[in-house]
Amino acid sequence: MSYLTNVSQKLLDIESSQFSKFVEVSENLSRIIQGGGIVHTFGCGHFSLLAQDVFYRAGGLVPVHPIWIEELMLHRGARQASENERKSGLVQPYLEKEDLQKKDAVLIISTSGRNPAPIETAIYCKERGLYTVGLTSLDYKESQHSRHHSNYRIEDIVDEVIDMEVPVGDTIMQKGDQSYSPVSSVVGAGILHELMTRTIERIAESGEKPPCFQKW
Repeated sequence: MSYLTNVSQKLLDIESSQFSKFVEVSENLSRIIQGGGIVHTFGCGHFSLLAQDVFYRAGGLVPVHPIWIEELMLHRGARQASENERKSGLVQPYLEKEDLQKKDAVLIISTSGRNPAPIETAIYCKERGLYTVGLTSLDYKESQHSRHHSNYRIEDIVDEVIDMEVPVGDTIMQKGDQSYSPVSSVVGAGILHELMTRTIERIAESGEKPPCFQKW
């Protein structure tokens, strides 16, 4: 099968298995937005790109804010970003400068759920009363132990988990003994836009006009 065929099936599987989570999380996000809150997004490396993908998008929600930490982004050096994601204590000084309020939500994207940067972001936001949602792959839980000194993984901290169902190693194609072609970016983007879409529709169903960007 082609990459597109495999990815399409993966997205359909997630739509079915995570349906109740999509409903619950989008209902909470719509309530938060209607209460004047903001949906923050956070990711490291390639997932910093996903955190930006739902920000300032035509047809997307206005009250969305990515948490940018350049030391965790690819343009500052891919290897360095990967190493920084594993450093305890790196994110807190940056998070302290963000306007993170109790009425807000945060979506934290981390396939493995094991590195200190996303874990400490989840801890920081949870302690401040934000509604925290982790997008992670629970397939990593058995074989990929936490790199954080607490031994917590992201799913141990957040209020809600959406399972990205990404296989360990991130690849979806196989020839002989070689696996290749990452799937987490497509899956992560699909999940984020599913949540945003359902949140918009939920707000509309309540009788309010969803705060969406309209560009012509």
